[in-house]
Amino acid sequence: MDAMLPPLLLVGCGNMGGAMLDGWLKEGLAPSFIIDRHRPSVPAPHHLVRSADEVPDSFHPGMIVLATKPQKVDAVMTAIAPFALRAPVLSVLAGRRAGDLTDCLTDALPAGSPMPLVIRAMPNTPSSVGQGMSVCYAPPAATAAQRALCTRLLRAVGDVAWIEHEDEMDAVTAISGSGPAYVFLLAELLEEAGIAEGLPPDLARQIARQTVAGAGALMVRSGVDAATLRRNVTSPGGTTQKALDVLMAPDAWPATLSAAVRAAARRSRELSGALPVS
Repeated sequence: MDAMLPPLLLVGCGNMGGAMLDGWLKEGLAPSFIIDRHRPSVPAPHHLVRSADEVPDSFHPGMIVLATKPQKVDAVMTAIAPFALRAPVLSVLAGRRAGDLTDCLTDALPAGSPMPLVIRAMPNTPSSVGQGMSVCYAPPAATAAQRALCTRLLRAVGDVAWIEHEDEMDAVTAISGSGPAYVFLLAELLEEAGIAEGLPPDLARQIARQTVAGAGALMVRSGVDAATLRRNVTSPGGTTQKALDVLMAPDAWPATLSAAVRAAARRSRELSGALPVS
């Protein structure tokens, strides 16, 4: 095992925060403080508190992780601001830009204080089973060591990539952030189609779910691009080709999936304030 992870101040321990915490505990985490109103407990030697005001002033985290609900984060900014002078902030909040969070922290600090550093990440729900995809953005002031720590923390729950321009995070949100829902919808529709073709419901569910999961695992482990894998399973004039003729018609998946991603990306820009709400 690598050296123990540094102590963290985790703000919010719901689905995403809890998934990350589970991964960090397996990696070996120095005694940390977790702020959450609903989690019943955390293992020793870590500390669960219900409010940021309960975190001792003497605590020096290696990083602050914001994993609360985006609409609730403003309420904790004043309490965590002093800690942001000691450690960088890693935000996994959807729709909240790094500059916006930096401004909130700065407003809560005495005039003349150093500017806090906020790094932004977008993980997704497969992080709960260690198969997540996290994409990160760091402002130019971030050091290589700070970026490396973010990478290490997020690799505890899956794969990690970095972008150089925060505007790209809206497309990331639309693809990897929202993407699991698209895949779950595919499994849902395959199950319904199997039932419509006469399969027993339990069997239709089993083969739909395992087909989606197995295809995803094959794609990741093989390293072969998706288009090649699709062609490999498609015999000319066969059953798969007949299905793909329907799905790949210009007004079918190519158009509707692109439109879905555009809609999600636009909503991400609206939530961040980059676009007016339509």
